Amino acid sequence: MLRVKNVSMTYQKGKKEALKDVSLTINEGEFTALLGQNGAGKSTLINILAGNVKKTAGTVEIGGFDLDRNELETKKIIGIVPQDTGYDFVFTIDEALKKQSGYFGIQNNRDTIDELLEALYLTEKRSARLRDLSGGMRRRFLIAKALVHRPKILILDEPTAGVDIEMRHTLYEFLVKLHESGTTIVLTTHYLEEAEKLCNRIVIIDGGKLIADEPKTDLMETFSQEAIIEVHFEQSLTRSDFEFLGAYDPEITEDNRLLLRAPKKELSKVFKMLSEKEMAFTNLVVEKPKLEEIYLRLIKQ
Repeated sequence: MLRVKNVSMTYQKGKKEALKDVSLTINEGEFTALLGQNGAGKSTLINILAGNVKKTAGTVEIGGFDLDRNELETKKIIGIVPQDTGYDFVFTIDEALKKQSGYFGIQNNRDTIDELLEALYLTEKRSARLRDLSGGMRRRFLIAKALVHRPKILILDEPTAGVDIEMRHTLYEFLVKLHESGTTIVLTTHYLEEAEKLCNRIVIIDGGKLIADEPKTDLMETFSQEAIIEVHFEQSLTRSDFEFLGAYDPEITEDNRLLLRAPKKELSKVFKMLSEKEMAFTNLVVEKPKLEEIYLRLIKQ
């Protein structure tokens, strides 16, 4: 569905190498998270796919069409929700979506527009001008705009930035339904719990290079042999109290909580060591590493 092969991008101003020989294939029906720090190269890659930035080297195929030779065909297959909410704010939502439909030669798109407005809770705002919308409503409008021509691939660049928690979960539900209907989705986000909740594949880019590309379940399983143990105490703690647990990277949080990392097979050993020291604790929580911690460890490596 989407094939990026040996793509590099160097911005001439400053000679910044934003992408370095990136290769990536996204299959039909996948829900992929594209993760990375600011400046890692995510937005550059998305802008290349959108046709806004010309790559320095490599090839891109979208829906079987070469981006360089068949750009118009690729634009029909892909819909992109950018970070920037800028648009011609004199239009109403309804007018803007009709205008966007016209770009793709769709003259009567009322049913699709109505469906998107209802799904994104914008029906009552359809006559409102874009300049009068809140940040969250503009985000939802951009999603509707990207989907108005019914693309097979949807790419979202930080779609929930500036959106309140309730609306964020509403968008989650919308994206899940969209994916279940057959749309291939690529999501960039700084909310790692968002990627963990929604996506079935994780791609991490750092310094313009891909450093991880695995199904989410495989990536999580790789790190699930280790457990995170949080032990709560009534009294304040000092590092000297836990020198005997040095092999498990003890870390004091919130003054009276101890964080440990241990292989699952050594959990009983850790509990025994705590017991032998007669250290009474008020609560104990054991959990697998979350995607956020796995991501940070991979970036540091």
